[in-house]
Amino acid sequence: MTSRKKKFWFAVILWGIIVLPTAFLSIMLSMISNERFGKMPSFEELENPKSNAASEVYSEDRKLLGTFHIENRSFVAFEDISPNLIKAVIATEDARFSRHSGIDMVALGRVLVRTISLGDRSQGGGSTITQQLAKQLFPRDSYDYRNPFQKYGNLFIIKLKEWITAVKLERNYTKNEIVAMYLNVVPFGSNAFGISAAAATFFNKAPSQLLVEEAALLAGVINAPTRYSPVRNYYPAMARRNFVMRQMVRAGYLGPENYALLNESPINLKYQQQDHNTGLATYFRERLRQTMNARQPERQRYATRYDYLVDSLEWEQNPLYGWCSKNRKPGGEAYDVNRDGLKIYTTINSKMQQYAEEALTDHLKNTLQPALDEEIKWKGGRVFGNNISKEDEQMFIERAIKQTERYRVLRNAGFSWEKIMNNFRTPTEMTIFNWQGEGNEVEVKISPLDSLKYYKALLRASFMAMNPHTGHIKAYVGGPNFRHFKYDMVRQGKRQIGSTIKPFLYTIAMQEGLHPCHKVPNIPQTFAEADSSWTPRNASPTSMDGKMVTLKWGLSLSVNYISAWLIKQFNPQNMVDLCHKMGIESYIPPVNSIFLGTAEVSLHEMVNAYATYANKGVRVMPMMVTRIEDRNGNVLTSFGNAPKVEAISEQTAYLMTNLLQAVVNNGTAIRLRGMYSLPGQIGGKTGTTQSQADGWFMGITPQLAAGAWVGCEDRTVHFESLRTGGGSGSALPIFGLFMQKVYADKSLDISPEAQFEAPLNLRAINLDCNTYEENAENPLLDSFGKSKQKKKVDDEFF
Repeated sequence: MTSRKKKFWFAVILWGIIVLPTAFLSIMLSMISNERFGKMPSFEELENPKSNAASEVYSEDRKLLGTFHIENRSFVAFEDISPNLIKAVIATEDARFSRHSGIDMVALGRVLVRTISLGDRSQGGGSTITQQLAKQLFPRDSYDYRNPFQKYGNLFIIKLKEWITAVKLERNYTKNEIVAMYLNVVPFGSNAFGISAAAATFFNKAPSQLLVEEAALLAGVINAPTRYSPVRNYYPAMARRNFVMRQMVRAGYLGPENYALLNESPINLKYQQQDHNTGLATYFRERLRQTMNARQPERQRYATRYDYLVDSLEWEQNPLYGWCSKNRKPGGEAYDVNRDGLKIYTTINSKMQQYAEEALTDHLKNTLQPALDEEIKWKGGRVFGNNISKEDEQMFIERAIKQTERYRVLRNAGFSWEKIMNNFRTPTEMTIFNWQGEGNEVEVKISPLDSLKYYKALLRASFMAMNPHTGHIKAYVGGPNFRHFKYDMVRQGKRQIGSTIKPFLYTIAMQEGLHPCHKVPNIPQTFAEADSSWTPRNASPTSMDGKMVTLKWGLSLSVNYISAWLIKQFNPQNMVDLCHKMGIESYIPPVNSIFLGTAEVSLHEMVNAYATYANKGVRVMPMMVTRIEDRNGNVLTSFGNAPKVEAISEQTAYLMTNLLQAVVNNGTAIRLRGMYSLPGQIGGKTGTTQSQADGWFMGITPQLAAGAWVGCEDRTVHFESLRTGGGSGSALPIFGLFMQKVYADKSLDISPEAQFEAPLNLRAINLDCNTYEENAENPLLDSFGKSKQKKKVDDEFF
């Protein structure tokens, strides 16, 4: 070849391979930078990249209860990430991370020569960690182009955009910040986005606690979260983990001897997928989400004006209710708990929450549900109560069928009732809740009709405990299993409260100056109502029927004759007003039968009302959250002290604690002393509704107020036995088991030595009915003063 030809081909090669491509690339980069091919991230967007960050919910003792999220992602700083993970990721994903400025030309050359030509992938791909971060923060166009020229042309432009963005990121952030941002946004599978969620999901650890082999596993998962999932694909995940550790050896981050030890070690997971159905306080977290997301009440969205007024009042008085709408981000947008990475610090104590969940589960699983199952078996498999006729039973079943999604789908498809019933009678494979199954689930073949009856016979329960002085809710269990039973029976559900309403009637008596040992006739009381009369009866005969008995005796054994006598002295409306003032928001009809507890009230309201007794007559609003921070730790709202109002006098409250203690010491709640051996001052009241459809127990100590409810979804399904289905047998044990655990845990500082403090003017008054002699002039009238007898109800809340 002549010298001229050599020069010609050299020029062609120079221009064709180097000059023209370089010029073309420069022009394209310039045009992309000037946004000729679409918007590029601005400086502000680079400083504040948008990504869905989960809001974290913490207990008062700083335990992570769970998250609100679209993508389960929480952000952690570089210093809070294990160095083992940083080294594993750099060794695997970007070995030259510290030596490039966002684009690694050496790595790109390696991709062209070694990876594509020779098939050697040991050095990783050509994209740097910074480029991968750019791709995660500013996602690619996902449109599926059918024309290959459009498809690859668009991909080329996107790649150049990522190069420019990567360079900008390198200019704005340090290397440590970049690798931390990368680990905070990449998906790890199992609904875990970012290293914080991944460490918790796979190892139940903080990112700073990851060991070498754990860090290598997670670094390997990034490449293909499904293919290398240690849950689904154990052996590919182990092989990938070992590959990452070999890369760490090659990079000098891990010694060969340590690799030899770790290479054969098994994968030790503590896997728990982080979702809304798992973890502590699931019902509480859902209630918190609903509360923060609440909209301002509008009358047309409410069935009754009363409920509208209750929620309107909460909107005005509770800063947490509707928080996301009431508070705005700097740009003026409303907050989104699922995306904005808030840190929400609650009043829940993680230990007390754990004890409450354990107590409820223990009692239902090991005692109460087996007892109900045995009763149903004894009745020949009949789920409904003996007081329900066959005709009513069929009506209840048909109504339940029509409430199912299956029925709605079949009906909308044009199926007749006969065909729908055939479908409901046809067995099919399904997963159902079962206390004895793994994870409380079993796979069975059962007809939808039989599964409906099965669920009707499953007991539900709820429990709540709060500090009566601060209003802080310490434990909140809305049901037996949030995955299967979403309906919250602490706040959302309302049931008849039975005899737990009676203390409010006795409160009026104490307020009017009667002594706990004041004697009244234990005889039937008849009420004239319109053209008829009504005489309430006791649950069972007593040895004191027809005799004079003390008020303390009447409440301790929940005797209806005494309550009937009292309601005649202090009319129903006075009792309704007092109930509202003490914390019951639900509507209560002002009728003579009010003391039987037919009003439907939530457990949340009942605990709040009983807490007033333990707080010297001052009602304190239950409180869920103490403060809310943004993702950077800046305090957005600090909630301070819960609102308080004096509901009853300190003297009245103290006398009621004395009466309620008699229920525990000598009355229907005496098994707290016997079976559960609980020491110290404890007051309480059992409650049972008609046919044992609902069992209640409300309990107070000087430091806690708590309550439990037990029943089935449908009131027509219930225990036949009062011994098992009554409040003392169904609900009280949950309180007893909970308090055993609380008293045993000294770190909680809840002591059986604590006492209800007597007001100065009552310390000399005899409250022992065995030695008390009623004087002609009741000393309590002198203590309270005559003006207290007809005290007007303060309707500050209603």
